[in-house]
Amino acid sequence: MTKTPAVSIVIPTYNHGHFLKKCLQSVVNQTFTDWEAIIVNNFSEDNTIEVVNSFNDPRIHLVNFKNNGIIAASRNEGIKLSNADLIAFLDSDDIWYPTKLNRCIEELTHDRDLVCHNLRYIRNGRYWKNVKCGPAKKANFNNLLYNGNCLTTSAIVVRKECLLGVAGFSEDPKIVTSEDYDLWLKLSKERARFHFIDEILGEYQVHESNASKSALRHLYSALAVIEKHSASTGKANIWKYLKLRRTKALRLYGAARSCQQNGQKMEALRFYWKSVLTFPFILRTYAGTVLTLLNATIDNFRQLA
Repeated sequence: MTKTPAVSIVIPTYNHGHFLKKCLQSVVNQTFTDWEAIIVNNFSEDNTIEVVNSFNDPRIHLVNFKNNGIIAASRNEGIKLSNADLIAFLDSDDIWYPTKLNRCIEELTHDRDLVCHNLRYIRNGRYWKNVKCGPAKKANFNNLLYNGNCLTTSAIVVRKECLLGVAGFSEDPKIVTSEDYDLWLKLSKERARFHFIDEILGEYQVHESNASKSALRHLYSALAVIEKHSASTGKANIWKYLKLRRTKALRLYGAARSCQQNGQKMEALRFYWKSVLTFPFILRTYAGTVLTLLNATIDNFRQLA
């Protein structure tokens, strides 16, 4: 009789063979060894299958699954195929540090439903910044809705029963790229017990390709999630209206910052201006606008020189 693993690791992938080997090696290197990894492959056209087979590890399983561009469908398929009571998510271009599973599973023994940790962001193959997830007071429903997401999928270990209780990830095409944010809101609304480990236990890859299009897509998907969940918070009033306007303005500010960091100055200015029009009381929006204009002016002088 095959022993049931303690945790199932769900890894969706598509044409990430060049990342996947390092990703899977970080799983194999875990100090906690009672796991299974389910790679949900969206019929990749690269060497993904060869990379998976090269590990020759019976704990690693690959399934080919057509997700039609909806990564949530791949994650839900992985959840469906999982055998453990705990689910960990890992994107195929991210990695974990060796003690990640051990630390998270240890914390889940203390009457917790979901554990999340901090991450190191890698950009162009180099360290970019450390990102702190949480803390717990930011992960209640109202704070998540009005102040934004404070969790990252590759940093999560969660009880499977909690995921099944909220029907897993939404596969609505309108919220692609924000399906994780939607899930955390659903879990928090059901009073799931969140816990955050104040340690960096993994690395997240930041990709810069097509930055402005990606920022725009993520902006609209996040706004769709906010509209969906705000509709369930009861009767509208002036305070709710203002909080929603502020929330939307912060999302526009975030899109502007993303474009600014990737050199998309005109796109950044457009998002900053929309943020001001939506809710004009966020001072950092003006600071970002001025900084972007200064950088654009300096670039123009350099071109004329």
